[in-house]
Amino acid sequence: TRTHTPHILSHIHTHTNPMEYTGSSYEGDVVAGRMEGHGEYKFADGTRYVGEMVDGEFHGQGTLFFPSGGKFEAQWVHGKAVGNTPAQGAYTFKDGLKFKEGDWEYCDEDDRRFHAEHVHGTNAAGRSLQTDKGLGHPLPPGTFDCGDGYYHPELNKVYSYEGAELRVPNAEEAAWIVSSCRKG
Repeated sequence: TRTHTPHILSHIHTHTNPMEYTGSSYEGDVVAGRMEGHGEYKFADGTRYVGEMVDGEFHGQGTLFFPSGGKFEAQWVHGKAVGNTPAQGAYTFKDGLKFKEGDWEYCDEDDRRFHAEHVHGTNAAGRSLQTDKGLGHPLPPGTFDCGDGYYHPELNKVYSYEGAELRVPNAEEAAWIVSSCRKG
């Protein structure tokens, strides 16, 4: 007869949180080891979801908060935003401007005023805004102001206004920056 010998490592128990590998985290209600109820899920890039969860998915009313300061509020079903508009929810920019599909009045081809000018009025001649917050950041020559920093077309990189490298834009973003943004 053979005797059963337990595996030599059977007494060692390890628990690895799969979120540790992605850099994400969760704080909130848990049922049977799954995110369920109300909670806050943080992505590695700083984006946060605050709202209802069911069986580990965004499900119910919830809001995505972006590192740039904007937010997207939506009703979620099994991880997907649902709604009666193409955007499936409501986006609000950092400055409080709400995106309106089909009724956009912010810096369009007919009216180049910024949101702040719509709210507070237009400045006198010679005191125009360069950005929604006033004068733009100083830019190195030949670069483009892309909102979160400046784009250097020769290096194909976006840098913070302080000079730290932020990202390498894809071809579509780079073309949009060059055709749409203020040049230094």
